[in-house]
Formats: sequence, C-alpha cells, structure tokens
Amino acid sequence: MALNKKQLAHLEKRLLDERDRALRALGKFDNMAKADRESADSDLAAYTDHMADQGTEAQEREKAAVFATKEGRYLYRLEEALRRMYSDPKHFGNCHTCENAVGFERLDALPHARYCIDCKRKEESAA
Repeated sequence: MALNKKQLAHLEKRLLDERDRALRALGKFDNMAKADRESADSDLAAYTDHMADQGTEAQEREKAAVFATKEGRYLYRLEEALRRMYSDPKHFGNCHTCENAVGFERLDALPHARYCIDCKRKEESAA
C-alpha cells in the first residue's frame, strides 16, 4: 500500500532533520580536525608531549575519523532516500527486493530503509 501525502511529508521531515543532524556532527568533526592541525602548527608544537599523550591523541583522532566515516555513510543513505522520495514518491516506501510496502512504522524508525523487515532478515541471515 502506498504512503499517503501526510506520511510522505512526515518522512521527508524526518529525513531532512536527520540529514541536518548528520551535517552538524560532521561539521563538529571538521572543526575539531582543523583545531588539531592549527595546534600542531603552533610554536608550542616544538615541545613534544609525553609518548602516552601522543598515543592517546592519535587514538582520539582515529576514533573521530571512524565516527566521521560512519556519519558520512549515514548521510549518504539519507540523501539517497530523499532522492528516491523526490524522484518517485508513489513508490517510495516499497521494498527494493519484493516491492511490498516497507511499512510506515519501519520508515518512521529508520527513514532511509530500502527493504521490508522480512527481506532485510533474509539478507542478514545469508551474510
């Protein structure tokens, strides 16, 4: 069953809100990375930190990079969902495998979902 206009509008708002949140999170990561680069370029950078401090900083940078990568993939999925919604609103919310309805409740919880719960379970159990 196709989603009605009210449901589509609700899901569009959810996708846009999630996209804004992801962009803000990536912006914070970008600002942190920029601050790290600027502090490394300062005159105080000549005074090296203790090796343990350097290791901790490297680990924090690595964790932040992993977070940014995950957030970037999430942002991509949100953008793809918006493209699907705008290009073909009549079919938005249909499973990409079986073409049955994904379900409004599932989309409300996971607005970028492309598969119904049954097809997603089959996909995950095959992996």
